[in-house]
This record gives sequence, structure tokens and C-alpha cells, in this order.
Amino acid sequence: MYHVENIINGISISSKSERLSAIYNPATGEQIGALALSTDDEVHAAVAAAKAALAGWAATPPAKRARVMFAYQALVRERADDIAREISREHGKTHDDALGEVARALEVIEFACGVPELLKGEFSRNVGTGIDTHSERQPLGVVAGITPFNFPAMVPMWMFPMAIACGNTFVLKPSERDPSAANFVCELLMEAGLPEGVINVVHGDKSAVDCLLDHPDVKAVSFVGSTPIAEYVYKRGTDSAKRVQALGGAKNHMIVMPDADMDQAADALMGAAFGSAGERCMAVSVAVPIGEETATRLVSSLKPKVEALKIGPASDEAAEMGPVITSAAKERIVGLIDSGVEQGADLVVDGRGFELQGYENGYFVGGTLFDKVTPEMDIYKTEIFGPVLSVLEPQSFETAVDLINIHEYGNGTAIFTRNGDAARKFASQIEVGMVGINVPIPVPVAFHSFGGWKRSSFGSHGIYGPEAIHFYTKLKTTTTRWPEGLTEGAVFTFPS
Repeated sequence: MYHVENIINGISISSKSERLSAIYNPATGEQIGALALSTDDEVHAAVAAAKAALAGWAATPPAKRARVMFAYQALVRERADDIAREISREHGKTHDDALGEVARALEVIEFACGVPELLKGEFSRNVGTGIDTHSERQPLGVVAGITPFNFPAMVPMWMFPMAIACGNTFVLKPSERDPSAANFVCELLMEAGLPEGVINVVHGDKSAVDCLLDHPDVKAVSFVGSTPIAEYVYKRGTDSAKRVQALGGAKNHMIVMPDADMDQAADALMGAAFGSAGERCMAVSVAVPIGEETATRLVSSLKPKVEALKIGPASDEAAEMGPVITSAAKERIVGLIDSGVEQGADLVVDGRGFELQGYENGYFVGGTLFDKVTPEMDIYKTEIFGPVLSVLEPQSFETAVDLINIHEYGNGTAIFTRNGDAARKFASQIEVGMVGINVPIPVPVAFHSFGGWKRSSFGSHGIYGPEAIHFYTKLKTTTTRWPEGLTEGAVFTFPS
């Protein structure tokens, strides 16, 4: 059994905390590691290390910061298999799925390599007689990231490459459920040439989160997790005068129009609903076929595909879906499936009771498909975060759009259709932050920005891409006039 350490000022340090959190292999249910939940003093030490490194790093030319990112990109690409194994060992997702997580993280690192261009300011000559104005973006200072279990490498790498490339120093608080991948990718960044103290990793639970949110030297916090915690982080952080982006939960719908290729739509739903056991904030958990005939065709296509899902541990190369993260998550998902049955939904494929020979103690839930779901049911209102797909059957496109627009979440959505007019209307009318047209999981590429609407996101900035430049920097505008030609005497009117 191994122990995961903090990384402070470039050194791996064992926590002195007596509070321990177990790390499990979700496929077997066995404890494989332990994590000490850091004390407040250890969180303060990580922030102090970041603060001490700030002046030197902020003064480093952007081109030199970019060279570190270029070296980091090469190392992450070279060690992608190793990173994926770290992810799968503690999270349980398949190796290919974990490799996909690393690939999406690499895109953000590649974008961060362009920071010299991205930080260029604006210049205006002769805004007044002999007066010039220029603007620039400067780093905020020490910033922090609080990241979730479902993407233990990707989400941290959505945050710290952009923050660090902009000249900030960083303190990362990963999920205590699968912390090793975060340590691994931060160690690679130091190997790429990052100076000591620019990135620090401190492990912990709510106590560590609160310490970062309250610390006066932390200028901004980026968070990804559930909506109740996102709302808490946003309020507590902004009450401490911090800049905060807090990304929360989701209930993502996919409309299937009568003219859609039904096999293509069903295949898209399979990956979007059951990939990573549904533990994605961009998972499609609600299919919305328009009309009874479309619903019948879609469910008929989905049923055998869900029944044929290949479920297994990450070590099984044929597995399409692994376990969920904890026994508590499994119990919660099964309880929500129970509620769907009790509230009258049609359980087409039942994933309860799934067992895998040799892995009977693993946290596996089989793929589950509900039909005839209504908006009043708990399985519709709640973010299940598991391998459960619900089918609703509105009779019109307009009803489906209204259904999505009144939901409290607005993270991602999609439509499958051959009708350009319907697709264009959908993209225009839908009140959701990320929209896919014949694309089931519309996660933007790294040179665009990721962010939901409504109760899926708190704060005014999306994560990564151009939005990250604005989140991790502050604008300074300088107006300059040199002595020649100065007017004699004071001027008391407003300058023009």
C-alpha cells in the first residue's frame, strides 16, 4: 500500500496530519493507498511557496514561460500511457478512456504554448496631442485549483498550464479519491524546467478547500465539481474578494429528430451516456426523441447495444466501461434506479445487480436504460453521474426545447438531425452553454473556451482557451505624455 505526498516548493513532503483517507481500486474494492488530509499549516506552506516564487516567475519573459510549456507538452505526450495507468488505477476508467483524457489535456498545454501572442496588449498613438495609450495583461499572483475525481489529470491540466503560462504561481488541491495522477503530471511539469514553488500540490478535504478560499494571498480560485459545492466555493471565495470560476453539475439532453440516422444517433448516445461509466459533466443522460415513432425506433436500437456493453476493469483491453468511483456512488446510483422504477418509468435495461467474475467486490453498475421518463421523476431532475440513460418522449421540437430551457442546468446539449433549419433554430434558441449539432459531447477544443450556463457554472469566465487568459490576468492601461509641449498650469476639468 502506498502513500501520496504533498508537493511543496519542488519537494515531495509527507503530511503530518493524522487524518487519513483511503484510496481504493474501484474494480476490486480493495484499498491500495492512503492519503493524509493536510493540515491548515501545510496549506499555508504551499501558498507561501507559491508566493515566494511569484516575483521571479511573473518577471520571466512570456517566451521563456512558453518554452517550459513546449517541454512539458513533449513529456506529457511521451508519458501518456503512464499517466493513463495512474488515472485508471484509482479512478477505474478504461485505459483508452484515460488516454482520451490525456489527449484533451494536451490540447490545452499546446494552447498555453502560444502565450506570448495571447498576452499581447493594445497600443494607440496620439489619443491626444503627444499622448499615447497602451494596455497589457498582468498575472494575478497566487492562484488555486480545486479539481474533481472524474478527470484527475485532465481538469488540473485545464487549469494550471494556462495560469502558469500567464505568469501566476499555482496551488492545486486534487480530489482525495484519486490523487496520484495529479502528482504525476505536476512532477512532469517540474521536470520540464518549471522553477521550484511555481506549482504546488496539497492534498486534503473540505478543510483544505476552506483554507484556500479564505487565504488572503490566494487571488483566484478555479473549481470543478458538483453544483452545491460550486455554489459554496463561489460564494465563500467571492466573499473573500477573490476571482472565482466554479463549474458545477449538469443534466445534458440530446434531441433526436425523426429524420436522424437512428443507428448513428444510438451509437452517439452509447458513448456519450456510458463512456467513463457516465461520470462526466458532459455525459448525455437524457435522450429526447421527437414523437412516439422516433422514440420506438431509438429505444429499439439502443436496447441491444446497452445489453451488449462490455464492462470490466481497466486491465481488460476489450472493456468499454469500467466501475464507478466508490461504493457510496454505486449505492446512490442504484437508489436512483430504484426510484425510477417506483415512480413509473419503464426500465428497459436494468444495470442493478451486475457482477463480474473475479471482481465481485468492485463498484460496477451495469448500463441502464429507462423509457417513458417524465420531468417530475427524480431520475430526470437529478444529476445521476452514473451509467443511466433516460428517454423522454415529447411530441414536438418546440416542447423539447422548452423542456431543456426550463431545466436548472445548462452545461451541454445536442441535436441529431439532417434538417439544417431545425439545427440552426435549436442552436439559436437553446439556453445552454455548449451545443452540439450531430456531435453528442460538444466539449470545445482548447482554443475555444469551456463553460455552461445557469446552475452549471458560477462566475463570468469559462475554463481554458481565451477565457482563461482573461480569468488569470488583470488588465492594466497606461497613458503616457512626455515633457515637450506640456501646458502650463493646472487643469480642473475632466480630461478629454
